Amino acid sequence: MTDDTPRAKGFRDDHLWRRVTALHARVEQKLSTALQRGHGLGLSEYRALGDLAANPKSELRMQELADGLGLNQSSVTRLAGRLETAGLTVRDLCADDRRGVYAVLTEAGRKRYEDARGTYESVLGEALDAEDAGLVKALRAVG
Repeated sequence: MTDDTPRAKGFRDDHLWRRVTALHARVEQKLSTALQRGHGLGLSEYRALGDLAANPKSELRMQELADGLGLNQSSVTRLAGRLETAGLTVRDLCADDRRGVYAVLTEAGRKRYEDARGTYESVLGEALDAEDAGLVKALRAVG
């Protein structure tokens, strides 16, 4: 019989959350290392390119990009600057609202993303397969 008191449930939740965050940290580190070594991309840069590639117009307002990546405005501005300096994106002003700035994927950015995507997917699968089997199985079942 399980102890379903609030205290016991809280302990189980805390234990589960620690397992999830530890899994996340280990997998993110493996992804980050593989993308940097293999493609010269940081994890946020890769994800930004992916968000832009998934958009039908290959562009997003900076705030949309920030929201999708979980970054604040300052961080996404620096990220966009790095991508632009590398020739992977360009900035464009919104025709309707000159205060609005878009990040637009370039062909070089699309190619870099496509080249890196195989590495990302392969490392992600391998990392998850090598991790906490019970937790990963449960997470995959709900996904």
